[in-house]
Amino acid sequence: MATGRGTWEYRDRFGDSFGRTFFRRFGPGVVSSIGIGTYLGDPTDEVDDQYRESLVLALESGVNLIDTASNYRYGRSERVVGDAVREADIDRDAIVVASKAGFVPFDRTRPENPAQHVRETVLDAGLATVDELAHGSHTIAPAFVEEMVDRSLDLMGLDHIDLYYLHNPETQLATADRETVYDRIEAAFEVLERRVAADDIGRYGVATWEAFRVPEDHDSYLSLPEIVERAERAAETVGNDDSGLAAIQLPFNVVMADAFTVDAHETDDGEQTSALWYAHEHDLDVFTSASLAQGNLTREIPEGVNELLTGDTLAQRALNFSRSAPGVTAALVGASSPEHVAENVAAGTFDPLGARSFDAVFE
Repeated sequence: MATGRGTWEYRDRFGDSFGRTFFRRFGPGVVSSIGIGTYLGDPTDEVDDQYRESLVLALESGVNLIDTASNYRYGRSERVVGDAVREADIDRDAIVVASKAGFVPFDRTRPENPAQHVRETVLDAGLATVDELAHGSHTIAPAFVEEMVDRSLDLMGLDHIDLYYLHNPETQLATADRETVYDRIEAAFEVLERRVAADDIGRYGVATWEAFRVPEDHDSYLSLPEIVERAERAAETVGNDDSGLAAIQLPFNVVMADAFTVDAHETDDGEQTSALWYAHEHDLDVFTSASLAQGNLTREIPEGVNELLTGDTLAQRALNFSRSAPGVTAALVGASSPEHVAENVAAGTFDPLGARSFDAVFE
């Protein structure tokens, strides 16, 4: 598992190659402010090999953060992550590995009958009830989350996962009212609190697409203050001294800046603030997804913004925007080829916004 000593030694090994803010505090240690995601790509052996080579290169170049999920590429991504962690010439205690549970995973390939697969592996297995299943493929039922943690550990061949997320819990709002969804989140948090106590995971978080960056009246909205409160209650129920809730993940980029601009979360003094500021003020690490807007920002960055950002390429400038935002610990970027890894890692040699403040981008 990642340790304070291991990650600081990693920073000492690679830190001189990057800007001074490239490595940032995470728990007792540090993490690179660029992380490698493993979502995109076909579920093939060829893509597996490309990812493995890319991940090893990233780990051996100064990026010690890998993000995956139980359903990514039908479980292949978790397997490749484990292979890369073992293959890289980097000690395990220097690497922060994150995964997620929420969407029912397939096994290597898409089954001929996905609905039957869900019925057999989830409903018939007693991992969730029909009422706890949204869109036929998503659940955060306690037994399912428990099973997914075990599955992630097994597929990656690791004995510890450093950060484990509930994956897009707002999906549950399609079939249940908001209070019921909060109750389900709390019940899932209790599972994760127990796994923290057992040292199977280090910390946990909530990875979302819409929940934290939309207005309160949006159908997918979830309150960060309520999430924090539910985590505290879960810790108390389990008997842990402190909540293991440590992070959120959400999309953030030049053309999707809602996490900074939309004030939808109530502060302790009754004011409304953005997800980024709320997380910052409550010691939650923020990891940004969609940092390149699924590759769109490698082709064009809006006029008036591009010249404010640093980097030799559009991808580097987009990454530096995401990791420059207040409260952001790291920006995640998919990199299924060594060439993309080299380009993305090089973004870390630049000061994200040069001498400008982040607010200048919005002026």
